[in-house]
Amino acid sequence: MELSNANAPLFAALAAAQAEVENAIKGNVNPHFKSRYADLAEVLNTVRPTFAKHGLSILQSTAFDGVNVSVTTTLAHAEGGWVSSCASCVPARVDAQGIGAATTYLRRYALAAMAGVAQEDDDGNAASHQQRPAQESKREDGLLPATLEVAQRQLDRCEDMDALGKAWATLPANVRKALGAHKDKCKQRLQEASHAAA
Repeated sequence: MELSNANAPLFAALAAAQAEVENAIKGNVNPHFKSRYADLAEVLNTVRPTFAKHGLSILQSTAFDGVNVSVTTTLAHAEGGWVSSCASCVPARVDAQGIGAATTYLRRYALAAMAGVAQEDDDGNAASHQQRPAQESKREDGLLPATLEVAQRQLDRCEDMDALGKAWATLPANVRKALGAHKDKCKQRLQEASHAAA
């Protein structure tokens, strides 16, 4: 959590808001687990009015680097202080629906955690890997095959050596270790294409 821009008015406002805010009502049903949970809208509806009353605003920015979905949640005070925290996960599926599900999941849980709202029931199967088939289990190095597939596609899309170097630098160390041979193939492909163009 980033606290370097926090100040006394911010903490006072957070304390006052958290004294009033109630836990989110579990109004939705998870079809996979038959459990009830509070969705993102319910968490926002629970937190936002009370926080706004005390001069607090909520900002959430999202990102996808080709491997991880990330959500940065910031609580800002009218007098300028703010705190932020980033949560990340590998989506269960690397398509618009999978990335969207992971983003919503992270937004809801990050906001609830920073606001001090309890959420007991878990509907995260849409964003997690619990329901993946057996062949999608983790490898010996702890990586999911889907994670490597996403990273490979990211490298395959590179059109020159500079782009390949930048894409390679964004990958986690364990992914780079697993994909060393694939990087070499991409490098060879780009070198051959460069020679052919010349």
